[in-house]
Amino acid sequence: MSARIPLQRVASNVWLIPQDFRSDMKAPVYVYASEKLLQKMLGDRTLVQAVNVSTLPGVMKHVAVLPDAHEGYGFPIGGVAAMDATEGVVSPGGVGYDINCGVRLMVTNLHVKDVLPKIRELINTIFLNVPAGLGSRRSDFRVTHSDLDKIVLEGARYIIDKYGLGWSDDYKYIEEEGAYPRHKSGDIPDPDPSIVSREAKSRGEAQIGTLGSGNHFLEIQKVEKIFDPSVAKVMGIYEEGQITVLIHTGSRGYGHQICSDFLRVMERAVSKYDIRLPDRELACAPASSPEAAQYLKAFGCAVNFAFANRQAISHWVRQSFEHVFKQSSDSLSMKIVYDVAHNIVKLEKHKVDGEMRSVFVHRKGATRSFPGKVEYYSDMIPISYRDYGQPVFLPGSMGTASWVLIGDPNSLQLSFGSTAHGAGRQMSRASAKRQYRGDSVVRLLESKGIYVKGDTMDTIVEEVPDAYKDPDEVVEVAHQVGLSRKVARLVPLGVVKG
Repeated sequence: MSARIPLQRVASNVWLIPQDFRSDMKAPVYVYASEKLLQKMLGDRTLVQAVNVSTLPGVMKHVAVLPDAHEGYGFPIGGVAAMDATEGVVSPGGVGYDINCGVRLMVTNLHVKDVLPKIRELINTIFLNVPAGLGSRRSDFRVTHSDLDKIVLEGARYIIDKYGLGWSDDYKYIEEEGAYPRHKSGDIPDPDPSIVSREAKSRGEAQIGTLGSGNHFLEIQKVEKIFDPSVAKVMGIYEEGQITVLIHTGSRGYGHQICSDFLRVMERAVSKYDIRLPDRELACAPASSPEAAQYLKAFGCAVNFAFANRQAISHWVRQSFEHVFKQSSDSLSMKIVYDVAHNIVKLEKHKVDGEMRSVFVHRKGATRSFPGKVEYYSDMIPISYRDYGQPVFLPGSMGTASWVLIGDPNSLQLSFGSTAHGAGRQMSRASAKRQYRGDSVVRLLESKGIYVKGDTMDTIVEEVPDAYKDPDEVVEVAHQVGLSRKVARLVPLGVVKG
């Protein structure tokens, strides 16, 4: 457990694990957490894993542990680390199995008074249109082998242009414009579907436009409170009571299989390059190696699969609103605010020891949080947001709030331009199933005015709100420390659970 690790309090909600704690550490670890959130981290291997990450070759400046962090595979979930682009490594454990799991927010011009009388019909319609659950697949939308390869090369734009699944300008409001890598510098290998295994392709063929299982969800929400009206207005959030849609899912079985395949590749690379690791789950390869290049080619395919997946889901959500409200999605102003990834590795430039360095930033359970009006970073933010910063979304879990945030300039120094990605799990799925019953969870949520529809009762129980930390506390820490700033608080009215 992490309880034996010495922590030095250096500021409010900021803790330091010094580099001399262990002889193999190559950088210190900074933890951003309140005392309450820190206690949760001390109860599992979160901080042990962060220290282990600090031993990786080429790790730069420091490892960041975000306020929602908890134990994961290799890296803690809610962990950020940057590796030198030439002397460092690339590690699949720093991304996770659900490559480009991310969050998309859509707004509408509907008000809560318009939606509440129809919330059950709306959720039930979305549930029919967007398959959810473990292994969920579409029967009415399947892509050929060649089309899947084109999707993972071109991302969301291909789904829009080829199949008409979306508005023509939707891609402008997606990280990387929905196709990784957007900036063709030649430093990152392009996605290459020929590198992807047959098994990964087989798992992904019928999963475009599906929600999946676990903590993935789709919520109809209302704006409960606006904290920054000027920024909110730019995003299309105008008033309290306004209806929004939050979509949280990733690359499904396609990305999961790619991670599994390349963990085996990386385990062999560790031996080949004589890399000493404190934990085999940190399997990696030198950033300049052929193994890293192969991983990044397959990884890019999974990133684009996920962008396309959320794009297709958005289209069918719009169709569901059209069916229920008998209006076009255009007349309902169902625009995309933004779409952000939170399991990703990016080649970026960050200031290290006073010098801009190229680094591979591993964000596992962490969202990019770039500020506005900062040279280099502004170019990676949609034009309409460049004066303000990158929109950030922090989802709750069924009965808890979700948040709209904006990038903060301090995040560049604190966390390589990153912030928290969610509430962070505090109870295992097995523990949740021992303590709760599905029908009682559904009744509890309904008593709060929240209608939930899930593939199975087990999924609903596993994702009970008490299984997660308080998202409000996570956001408050991120806001006070300077990882991101509060814009609006959203609360659920209806939930589709995978």
